Amino acid sequence: MGEIYVEYEYWFAAFQLVFAMLGMGATLTVSDFAQVLKAPKSVTIGTIMQLVFVPLVAFLFINVAGIVGGVAVGMALIAAIPGGTTSNIFTYMAKGNSPLSISITAITTLACLATTPFILKLLITEYLPADFAMPTAQIVNDIALTLLLPLVIGMLVLRSAPSIAELFSKWCIRLSLIGIALIIIGSSSAGRLNIEAFGGDNVLLVIVFVVALTVAGLLIPKLFGLVKPDVTAIQMEVVVRNVNLGVLIKASMFPVVVGASNTIGDMVLFTVLLYGAVQMLVAGVVIYLCRRSHG
Repeated sequence: MGEIYVEYEYWFAAFQLVFAMLGMGATLTVSDFAQVLKAPKSVTIGTIMQLVFVPLVAFLFINVAGIVGGVAVGMALIAAIPGGTTSNIFTYMAKGNSPLSISITAITTLACLATTPFILKLLITEYLPADFAMPTAQIVNDIALTLLLPLVIGMLVLRSAPSIAELFSKWCIRLSLIGIALIIIGSSSAGRLNIEAFGGDNVLLVIVFVVALTVAGLLIPKLFGLVKPDVTAIQMEVVVRNVNLGVLIKASMFPVVVGASNTIGDMVLFTVLLYGAVQMLVAGVVIYLCRRSHG
């Protein structure tokens, strides 16, 4: 499994992401966004937090904590990617404003065609090897083909065949979960998820990064006077990143060559997957607290 994963890492990530976006698209209609756009304050705050605030927090962590190398690249990559289907599901489970969550996800997914390469260049250029060239065109193609196109196809399934859309969405999400499992198993069996090489200090930094986003995602919307369901939606969007897109972009930036060392790429991968694991745990706590407060 390890050798197969190393050879086809990019396609494992693409498989997972395409099915996740197909599943999300099959739950969306244009009218889902109409109510949100009638009251744009919440979606504007959520979008700005995603595209500006999260990269700013990553910038502070990288520079204040002196993070370098693959960990810095991984943290910047996390900040540069949008939310995904998981944030929408978690918002629903936490009794948040699901249309708002979906709207922010859709807007930031479209925006990341331009913002993801820009944020990566801004945050991590100095930490990359001297001969490294940012694959901007490849990143834009990845986002267009594995996020936007499947999203549109999923929406067309709902529009043209609404009777099967729910079942279609469920099976796409299930296949995407299988994709996540294959990525974790493949990375582990290839010896690329080495916690000793990653270091306990770096593990702690990633955990603190998630906690900082969680707290800010709660407090900042509250300061703007947003209602609780909107606060919950924005908090989930800020914390729960599209880690699967991060894995795909990592594969584009640092492609694995069988038999060759890929230290920076391995550190980036560990950072992204560790963030993904911690964000799931934190989101679970938020869901529990929100549901408890609703009685």
